[in-house]
Amino acid sequence: MAEGPPGNGPNAPGGGPAGTSPGRRPGLLGELGSPRGHRGRRAARRVIEAAEQGLEQVLGGPARTRVVVLLACVLALNSADTATVGAAAAPLRHALRISNTDIGVLVAVTALVGAVASVPFGVLVDRVHRIRLLTVAIVLWGVATFASATVSTFGQLLLVRLGLGAVTAVSGPAVASLVGDWFAPGERGKVYGYVLAGELLGAGVGFVVTGDVAALSWRAAFVVLAIPALLLAWAVGHLPEPARGGASHLQPGQRRLLGRRDLGEAGRRRLGATRRPPFGEEVLVPSAGPTDAQQEAARLGIEPDPRLVLRDDPRRMRLGQTVRYVLSVRTNVVIIISSACAYFFLAGVETFGLEFARGQYGVSQVVADLLMLVVGAAAVAGVLVGGRVGDALVRRHRINGRVLVATVCAFGTVVLFIPAVMTRSAVTALPYVAAAGFLLTAQNPPMDAARLDIMPSLLWGRAEGIRSFLRTGGQALAPVVFGGLSDLLGGGREGLQVTFGIMLLPLAVSGLILLRALRTYPKDVATAAASYRSGNEPTVVLGPVPVPPPGAAGPPGWLGGER
Repeated sequence: MAEGPPGNGPNAPGGGPAGTSPGRRPGLLGELGSPRGHRGRRAARRVIEAAEQGLEQVLGGPARTRVVVLLACVLALNSADTATVGAAAAPLRHALRISNTDIGVLVAVTALVGAVASVPFGVLVDRVHRIRLLTVAIVLWGVATFASATVSTFGQLLLVRLGLGAVTAVSGPAVASLVGDWFAPGERGKVYGYVLAGELLGAGVGFVVTGDVAALSWRAAFVVLAIPALLLAWAVGHLPEPARGGASHLQPGQRRLLGRRDLGEAGRRRLGATRRPPFGEEVLVPSAGPTDAQQEAARLGIEPDPRLVLRDDPRRMRLGQTVRYVLSVRTNVVIIISSACAYFFLAGVETFGLEFARGQYGVSQVVADLLMLVVGAAAVAGVLVGGRVGDALVRRHRINGRVLVATVCAFGTVVLFIPAVMTRSAVTALPYVAAAGFLLTAQNPPMDAARLDIMPSLLWGRAEGIRSFLRTGGQALAPVVFGGLSDLLGGGREGLQVTFGIMLLPLAVSGLILLRALRTYPKDVATAAASYRSGNEPTVVLGPVPVPPPGAAGPPGWLGGER
């Protein structure tokens, strides 16, 4: 949905797509075509418009809804692909003559390649046009998914999954950086909850929709998954690139997305250029300021770690320097390990959860699908609630509130999963599994928001790339370990039951190490705030503009000063 020039938008007199009344906003789907003629189509349009309006009221306006929905769809694509492999496990085993271990390998290679590729992509996210990078990745994503439907051997499918893993690595760093630049610090936990809900909904689509399709044809399941990827690439490609550092923060009720180009000369005069770059480089202006947690650290008088306060431009750090810095922030290391443990278990559930439910509780495919839908709904509720609670605790002057939410949820997940794994009754297991799914996902949004509090904004892409490399590397082993261990234990229902019980140990470790983050997080927040005050962090890149060499007259609004 490309943004038009002023005067041509839907808010201008007579504006809007052809066929709409003056001043009427077309909505998210309006640009894709207006249903006309048939009564049923008009009714469908009214339902869609009502759903859009309800969604906009929840998310805070048209512009915010557009961003949240599209970023959620990006994550949904990846989780849907992983879940599709798990849902199609039985047809794949029969068609390609493979085992549970081979199914695990298919999922693992995608994640392992993605882990390796996430670091260079994290560097690119901090340095290039993120929207273009993400759009190209999604197109390649769709092509690779479609190619998965054309293979005839396990080796060919494995090769396609290797290529798929490389392009999926863009999503983590890009989404983290874009959320930070489009949304204010005090609501990032809530927004992350909305975005991560897309990841869970994508897994639900993989389990239920493509799973049912896979029961008829596993090839058709991959085709069904590839088509939305190309549509998503078109929609993402029409987003404007936001300015780095906060100048493009979306306000509630905002109708139009403002990218770095939209700020223009008026934005430079309003914000005030503070540094004089060499001729032809990008103009830098002040950003939105420290996060809510960083402001709370200042109020409490928490001293930063002087060894980690950045005094040089983060964009000029080499990869080795960046890796050392990111892994020197103790809270970040704890969060990486904790999220790796949680995602390790979640990856195993996504791959073998449907098969476990059928065998453990003795239910049919349809009933198993319904059980997974209930658990999925609870998991979606978890990400929506977890981020909000973390944000609220910080507003109430609990500086480590986001980490506290994640810690409580991690311990609660382990306690609730134990009876769910032990029982043979679906009715008995359902409330335990639903509550455990709620807590398992509720810890992710506050942890993701906490990572933005302890990292300078110009390192967000690289920090997420490094985290994705370490977390996804461990996560990639989950399908192989789950599948291999279940085969080693005899396979079938008993093998999967014992395997799921053993794999609760990483979840327990996740909660234990988060206890340490409760102590280290405030100091690391203060350190990031000190980096902000040093004058090297709070910058927004507005785009290339001609800057005269020293001694020549500067552009209007130029405040001078040497770099």
